[in-house]
Amino acid sequence: MKNSGTAPRHLAAVVLTSAALSLVVVREALPATSGTSDVILAATATTEIQITDASVTLTPNQANYEAGFVVAEGASGIAVQVRSNSSTGMILSIKSVDGTPGIALADLAFKTQTAAGTGGATISSYTTITGSDQSLWTTTDTQPDWQVVDTDIRVSNLWEYPDDAGGGTTDYTTTLTYTVTVQ
Repeated sequence: MKNSGTAPRHLAAVVLTSAALSLVVVREALPATSGTSDVILAATATTEIQITDASVTLTPNQANYEAGFVVAEGASGIAVQVRSNSSTGMILSIKSVDGTPGIALADLAFKTQTAAGTGGATISSYTTITGSDQSLWTTTDTQPDWQVVDTDIRVSNLWEYPDDAGGGTTDYTTTLTYTVTVQ
């Protein structure tokens, strides 16, 4: 056989295979040029409350004494702001304990004219307050923006609250406690 100046085919195949294997080895040895990492926010359901009106004073007039009650409703009542990131919503509750001298719980009633949140409920007619939490306003959906819930207040039996100051004014105080919780 005469050498025509070309390498035999099997020799060319060996050289090409060796070159291909070198490229694979070199390619695997190179460092990565990109990668990924996850950022995870582990959000927890939470609620927040702000009492806008820290107190409200009801000053009965003669017509109130004749009717037997005095009210503070709407903007004259107590404004409370609530919000929550809970996908199951929240509950705004209210309760009270007798003050000294205070308004008897049996004489103190509350309600709200604020519409319930999505799928929620409100106490929309006067209900006597108790020493246990009562759901004033609820929603079953996320409420990320502040929602103002106005509490209307009614005090009855006005003749049962004498003026002990002898011609002045006697304040009868009862504290309301609001609580907002994840539903």
